[in-house]
Amino acid sequence: MSTITNSTNIFWQECQIGKPDRQKLLNQKGCVVWITGLSGSGKSTLACSLGRELHTRGKLSYVLDGDNLRHGLNKDLGFKPEDRTENIRRTGKSFNPGEVAKLFADAGLICVASLISPYRRDRDACRAMLPDANFIEERLHLAFF
Repeated sequence: MSTITNSTNIFWQECQIGKPDRQKLLNQKGCVVWITGLSGSGKSTLACSLGRELHTRGKLSYVLDGDNLRHGLNKDLGFKPEDRTENIRRTGKSFNPGEVAKLFADAGLICVASLISPYRRDRDACRAMLPDANFIEERLHLAFF
């Protein structure tokens, strides 16, 4: 685990172009749509369908899929409770879906995060990272036909 939070000489770099400028340029409001549910519940299918629909409407979005993240950013994590928490922290909070999703929303994108994310406290931590409450959560349940 990183000790960067203990550093006193690290500061957030504000740039002249901010979130409102990017949102105006893209003609959309950046946000996070967090899709959660058990394995096989259809999270990725829904996320990709939503991404495709947003694209057809001229909206810029990106799907952060839990399995895809485990091929790179989170490839060092397993499935123990503490690994799942770290997986969500990296994805959702300020590079922390938390972190990646927050940065995408700050860029003005509609970030569709599709992760099992079984712990409410982790999803709530991601929601709390977005200062203007642009966090939409949807929980999918298995449907048997």
